[in-house]
Amino acid sequence: MTHISIDIETYSSVPIAKAGAYKYVQSPDFEVLLFAYSVDGSPVEIVDLAQGELLPEWLFDALSNPAYIKHAYNAAFEWYCLSKFCGRLLPVDQWRDTMLHGLYCGYTAGLDATGKALGLPAEKQKLSVGKALIRYFCVPCAATQSNGGRTRNLPKHDPDKWELFKTYCKGDVTTEMEIDRRLSNFPVPADIEKQWQTDLLINARGVAVDMQMVRGALEIDAASRDKLTAEAVSITGLENPNSVSQLSKWLETNTNQPVGDLRKDTVAAMLDSKVVTGPAERMLEIRQELGKTSTKKYDAIEAAVCGDGRVRGLLQFYGANRTGRWAGRLVQVQNLPRTYIDMKTLPWARSAVKERSADKLRCMYGSVPDTLSQLIRTSFIASKGNTLIDADFSAIEARVISWLAGEQWRLEVFRTHGKIYEASASQMFGVPIDRIKKGNPEYELRQKGKVAELALGYQGSTGALIAMGALRMGIPEDDLPDIVSRWRDANRRIVDLWYAVENAAVSVIQTGRPAGVRNLIFAREMDIEHGVDFLTITLPSRRKLYYANPQLGVNSWDKPSILYSGVNQTTKQWTQLETYGGKLVENCIQAIARDCLALAIEHLEAAGYQVVFHVHDEVVIDCPADRADLDDVVRLMTQPIPWAPDLPLNADGWVGDFFRKD
Repeated sequence: MTHISIDIETYSSVPIAKAGAYKYVQSPDFEVLLFAYSVDGSPVEIVDLAQGELLPEWLFDALSNPAYIKHAYNAAFEWYCLSKFCGRLLPVDQWRDTMLHGLYCGYTAGLDATGKALGLPAEKQKLSVGKALIRYFCVPCAATQSNGGRTRNLPKHDPDKWELFKTYCKGDVTTEMEIDRRLSNFPVPADIEKQWQTDLLINARGVAVDMQMVRGALEIDAASRDKLTAEAVSITGLENPNSVSQLSKWLETNTNQPVGDLRKDTVAAMLDSKVVTGPAERMLEIRQELGKTSTKKYDAIEAAVCGDGRVRGLLQFYGANRTGRWAGRLVQVQNLPRTYIDMKTLPWARSAVKERSADKLRCMYGSVPDTLSQLIRTSFIASKGNTLIDADFSAIEARVISWLAGEQWRLEVFRTHGKIYEASASQMFGVPIDRIKKGNPEYELRQKGKVAELALGYQGSTGALIAMGALRMGIPEDDLPDIVSRWRDANRRIVDLWYAVENAAVSVIQTGRPAGVRNLIFAREMDIEHGVDFLTITLPSRRKLYYANPQLGVNSWDKPSILYSGVNQTTKQWTQLETYGGKLVENCIQAIARDCLALAIEHLEAAGYQVVFHVHDEVVIDCPADRADLDDVVRLMTQPIPWAPDLPLNADGWVGDFFRKD
């Protein structure tokens, strides 16, 4: 095979950050400006398309020739741009993504950030001036008197900057090749490449959206917010009642209580306390209403929808690089608000939004902003003449951790009735499971079993129970240590798994010798020449999890602490992080669940079911109504996993015209 490393620079009047790459490329004024490339590591060449140069005929043909493997950083962008450039979708199996290579090996996204994390020399990192050049040549500019009223900067408007831009573009190719070279001994497996290619097609396919409903929601929400703001001004007399500082002072004056902040949980707690009454209580209610994020999601849909009424690019492959799970983009389907509206009235609620009838929503459901927030997911609809099939793995993380730990009583639950909350409560409190049902006093134990299952599987303790809502469920705080103790006693194999995994990781970092725990293999993998060092965990699927620059420290209990390099989720900086047995188990369980989903998607696509997006452990399919066979979809999702044939999977779902949550 001949390998071509590619980087392009493009122009479009569509803002890519808000609208996404697909709408950006579909703009009538989209244009490829520069095409830089290297063949098998040779010196980088550049074609100045903006100034009339043409791609060499061999290179144009190579874009669809299987003898040439095309590499790019965030190759999904290059693939779609060059598909538009060539007038047809290019074969996805001929592309490789250097960004995926970095993510697979535990590094962060971003060419510059990955280069720095790998310790690339400055001359091989992305030029710092690049962003300014992109702003100058790749997006519209403001018309001013000094620039003659133009709305776009062309090469002729600053030839020196243009030459620097060409150097910058060539430098990107050099950096991409260096990243691939440094990670060459840690390749992306072929099955992960295939999943990435499937993901390209799913993102390009997109999902239909009901724009009549989206625009109705935006109009209703704007009117509702204006009305609530006017009421807030009337109550407080404040110039800007949305100002945290102004409202905090007003509340302190009118309640004689200190107000530290006005975050959502603080406002909810103040309202729940029933201490605040009268106008102050109403102001907190208004603050709560205005805090709903309904319009942000609707705005995101409107910004990203393409000319054919579909939103594309909702998923980021390997976006969560610690586990390999997908992340959401644009509308962020991974964290859509839940829908509590009765399923029978959902069509009525959607009709009211399309009619712009806030009064109907208010009369039926009370809070208009909250109702609109709940309806966001129903904006995603089936294509004309089609229907949606939604199928969701049932309790997959609980099933996977039971399987990996070999916790037999739990596996038996999942192979039979599947009532893990009741079964867990039965094990914890020594009560027959048939007593834990509605109408019996023992049924209250189900709540304790449920919160324990949701919070304690990854070495969590009382704090995890509180975070999962134990206190809000009415469970006394004094009961929490007992719940932790009882759950751990009932799940000794899972507890053993935490400590076995931690001990294996510590041993591997200390000695460099591999260690096995259940179906996991821990190893220390290095490439001294390229200066890379990893703790790896080989999963049952043979996919690996990578932890860069592993070291041992000392934790607050004077025991070995596992350290590695990664992105701090608060600061977003590449830095040293700490982990422990329960967290490593969580990474592995979520990664194995992800592999189950990825395999299910491949099976569904091969059977002709077109996946339009997926959320965590749930797939959404858009298919002709006469092919909407939920039983067949469930069968495909739950067929035995080749690398885990005894893992008891189950799935359920629905068929309908719009996306919802049962």
